[in-house]
Amino acid sequence: MAEHTITSPANPRLKALVALRRRRRREETGRTLLEGYDELALALDAGVHPHELFTCDDLMADPAAQADVVRRAREAGAEVIRLSRQAFEKVAYREGADGFLAVVPAVGVTPRELALPDRPLVLIAEGVEKPGNLGAMLRTADAAGVDAAVAAAPMTDWGNPNVVRSSKGTVFSVPVATATTEETFGWARERGIRVVAATPAATSLHTDVDLTGPVAIAVGTEKEGLTDTALDLADIHIRIPMSGKANSLNVATSAAIILYEAVRQR
Repeated sequence: MAEHTITSPANPRLKALVALRRRRRREETGRTLLEGYDELALALDAGVHPHELFTCDDLMADPAAQADVVRRAREAGAEVIRLSRQAFEKVAYREGADGFLAVVPAVGVTPRELALPDRPLVLIAEGVEKPGNLGAMLRTADAAGVDAAVAAAPMTDWGNPNVVRSSKGTVFSVPVATATTEETFGWARERGIRVVAATPAATSLHTDVDLTGPVAIAVGTEKEGLTDTALDLADIHIRIPMSGKANSLNVATSAAIILYEAVRQR
């Protein structure tokens, strides 16, 4: 299929791209945005089939060397559209745009749709508000070999472009799901997955608990932590030892520390 070029920032197709920054539009269309060469390459490696790929040679680091990703996207079914620099900067949502912006299928299923091994390691993030924190946790989950991440009672969706951006595209490589807190913990119980809740009020340290079996690490918001419902439904509470004045770490940092303790034990 021959590529065509859009030069006008007022083009209706570009307005449709900008609309996908809104959660309601993402939910209506079942699509989201993925910006960045590295992120697109990872998504393609994970089997994602983009609907559209918008490119801008003027912003690419090396158009000739990066042409392979354009070819792969086209072979995966994407329509490829070139944009002028002015048009691309109209739709780019991150600083330092590199000339790649794709429309891809939205991610996320229900927990019961997840395919897990016999001894899974799962991350549960309850009520986390900041897309950057969700994305950072996914990067850790990908690196640590986590089998799935579940957003319980989320304040944002997995398809939020800033989640995609901060995850460096790992939202497409780590199976993700969404449910209420009650549904998430009920699913874990049905699957025989022990839920380990991180809370500063716990007496057991994260290094003192057996994390080698089927386990889900649950973390909450930075301001309030896990809800009382989540703490009541969890199987065990743990804390990270802290010597400073603050009583909590950044939620993504806390998740990373505990997940890698599980990796160490396993």
